[in-house]
Amino acid sequence: MNPCHADTAYSAEEQELENSEWIEALDYIFHEQGEGRSREMLRLLQNHLLKKGVSLAEATLNTPYRNTIAPQQQPGYPGDIALEQKIENIIRWNAMAMVLQANANGSGVGGHIATYQSAATALEVCFNHWFQSRSPDYGGDILMVQAHAAPGLYARGYLENRITEQQLVNFRRELQPGGGLPSYPHPRRLPDFWQLPSASMGLSTPSAIYQARFMKYLENRGIKPANGGKVWCFIGDGESDEPEVLGTINMATRDNLDNLVMVINCNLQRLDGPVRGNGKIIQELERSYRGAGWDVIKVIWGSEWDELFSRDQDGLLQARMDRAVDGDYQFYTVSDGKTVREHWIDGDPRLAELMKTLNDDEIRLIRRGGHDRKKLYAAFDRASRNTGKPTVILMKTVKGEGMGSSAEGQNTAHQQKQFSAEDRIAIGRRFGIPLSDEQLAQAAFYKPAEDSPEALYLHRQRQQLNGYLPSRTTQQPRLTAPSLSLFQRAIDGTTREQSTTMAFVRMLASMMKDNALGRYIVPIVPDEARTFGMESLFNQFGIYSSEGQKYKPVDASSLLPYKEAKDGQLLQEGICEAGAMASFLAAGTAYANFGAPMIPFYTFYSIFGFQRVGDMIWSCSDAMAKGFLLGGTAGRTTLNGEGLQHQDGHSHVIAATVPNLRSYDPAFAYELAVIVRDGIERMYQNDENIFYYLTLYNENYPMPAMPADDDNINIEQDILNGLYRFQADSSEGHKVHLFGSGSLMQEVLKAAELLRGFGCSTDIWSVTSYTELLRQAEQSERLNRLNPESPVQNHIERQLADEQGIIVACSDYMKILPDSIARWLPLPQVSLGTDGFGLSESRPDLRDHFEVDARYIAWTALTELYRQGTLTLDSLQQARSQLQIPTSKLDPASL
Repeated sequence: MNPCHADTAYSAEEQELENSEWIEALDYIFHEQGEGRSREMLRLLQNHLLKKGVSLAEATLNTPYRNTIAPQQQPGYPGDIALEQKIENIIRWNAMAMVLQANANGSGVGGHIATYQSAATALEVCFNHWFQSRSPDYGGDILMVQAHAAPGLYARGYLENRITEQQLVNFRRELQPGGGLPSYPHPRRLPDFWQLPSASMGLSTPSAIYQARFMKYLENRGIKPANGGKVWCFIGDGESDEPEVLGTINMATRDNLDNLVMVINCNLQRLDGPVRGNGKIIQELERSYRGAGWDVIKVIWGSEWDELFSRDQDGLLQARMDRAVDGDYQFYTVSDGKTVREHWIDGDPRLAELMKTLNDDEIRLIRRGGHDRKKLYAAFDRASRNTGKPTVILMKTVKGEGMGSSAEGQNTAHQQKQFSAEDRIAIGRRFGIPLSDEQLAQAAFYKPAEDSPEALYLHRQRQQLNGYLPSRTTQQPRLTAPSLSLFQRAIDGTTREQSTTMAFVRMLASMMKDNALGRYIVPIVPDEARTFGMESLFNQFGIYSSEGQKYKPVDASSLLPYKEAKDGQLLQEGICEAGAMASFLAAGTAYANFGAPMIPFYTFYSIFGFQRVGDMIWSCSDAMAKGFLLGGTAGRTTLNGEGLQHQDGHSHVIAATVPNLRSYDPAFAYELAVIVRDGIERMYQNDENIFYYLTLYNENYPMPAMPADDDNINIEQDILNGLYRFQADSSEGHKVHLFGSGSLMQEVLKAAELLRGFGCSTDIWSVTSYTELLRQAEQSERLNRLNPESPVQNHIERQLADEQGIIVACSDYMKILPDSIARWLPLPQVSLGTDGFGLSESRPDLRDHFEVDARYIAWTALTELYRQGTLTLDSLQQARSQLQIPTSKLDPASL
């Protein structure tokens, strides 16, 4: 036959014979030359077809719907399976009892049962054999679990004597006597226990990936010894719908993160119903991860299926498994054995013959792979090897496994928070909990004696793995904040115009060159380093790359070439704010996770920080990350021409919602220097759990020298408190106080000159932080409310106590920012800001449009003086003409 003739007819028998010959040939190669040669042969055949122009659209990104590791490849199980099952059952019971008790006490605090029940076996296999704590010889593992599985880890902590029974009783009630437990993994709420937050679904994946990458970064830079340590991240299959999950997995392959293991709990259910009722989520995820270059290990079927597979010579069982969709598998979970058998054999007598060795009860109880210790251990064993790739384990489970037929695998399983007394007793007996029926009905906790086989085994296994996990420690070297003289150029000022962005880059370079501080500095930037003037750092310090630089850059002969290096210091994250923020979280928590007090400086377009990845910034707060967020090209009127989605007038408003974030909007280089030095002292010398947001501008103007202190003024402290008098005017005239921030301080300075021409005595105040002023004022107010007999003044009142006149506050941010402190000001105040959308225009026209330029600042002050009765209408009308202020076209009736 001529194989080139596509229309050549083959009988079914001839095709089957030819197929068997090909399979026989491949089997021969496999048995005689091994697995590697078999793969090579298949690749040769595939490439040969591709050269012939035959498209292979159905690329082999999927393997059959069965376990990746064959039974003959499984290692022996090293633990006591029966004893481990008893321990697991106790933990399952206590985890369930926590939620039941929490909902029975009338507080309505909620909680979840089903997620942990489906993941319990996998977690217990790892707790007994894989998860390792940090030790002198081992770098330590990081564990991130599904947020809804938190009760299970608390229940294990109870058996480990790390969580008290009173804390279990007070699950989700942290303010109760004796202490309580937060709902989910929140390091801030349980700082000795949780390592990283995972409550915002989807964010734990990029966090885990970039933690693993930062571990390699520290090792390649010689800051952390290459003594092992893995990042284990457990998520749900429904959680994988969050775009951050699959959107960041390519980074793990690019950086060869073989220290990363993702475990996706494929219980086939979201919170409300099936994840992929009409498809197969495991196969879908396998395609994504295999396509991204990960090692994929599927754990689908339990050991009971091995014998059936061994008899399935014609692939009938495999074909039926491949044909069934997840909606079918969920149906099998909740159906009786007879129904499952009928649906499964699907009218095929050959399948009926294959399945007849199992009775209906056996079919009903047959396990999914995620509940089989031996299958799971084999998967984790393979994942533990350093293959040069990250690994994902796709384990198939039942949501709510062990909860009984009324909840197991049901669409309502996630919301199941209560059981009848009869159900509780039945569950307790099924778990073998040695409590009375009355105690089981009350969902009482059970803890075996310290000398029981269960307790001894549990503690022994953890001791062999260096201790308990999760566990967060903060034993790291303290850093000493540098002297302000490190930033002497900023302190001395210059008449040469520069932006605060450029001033910051020079400070950053000074810190990186400092002998004591330099190695701990971690500059982070998305694909905008040149926008921020940071290209000088490329050649000096290198861009981190796990592979170094394998090419000659096109600008190699320039003074500032693009330079990648294995020990590079700069993290240049590409166009990925989420990835850069995950790097900030990894660097900012390195003091706890890796014992290294790293100081991240993450510079980004200010609007793309809080607006784009505000949820990750909140996670940083939860994780008690330290470091500096730098909002570059800040403000709504300073970024020439960029427009609505680039001009930021609200990030400081959003930043004020993060309780431990210190937000500053400095106008001058010396203010920036004071804030950065103080931040290093507070975070890395005094170990305060805070971090910083500083806005930087791209407008060039002269940078004055830092004013000197006098007997009554401490400039440094006033800068940090948020307000100080930058320039006093002792001349006679109508008294005006102008508040300025950021680059709009330049408009304030011009406005002061205009006002002096109208007979005003104008003081200029620099407001470095409205947020700090607000917080300090509110704290003082609370103190005075609780202790009225000894009132204290806040910083605003101390600064302005003896002043007269009016205040005009001008910000490149929304008016709500200066308005937030208005009620503590002793003088009448008017706020100017940039409310509304940005637009593409020149800087002067933008400031005219938002009415924040010098003319409008001066006009606002004069109108307020007129309202106060200190300026005549004739003088005001004359000022309108001179300043060219138009009348409003707004119809008052529209207000």
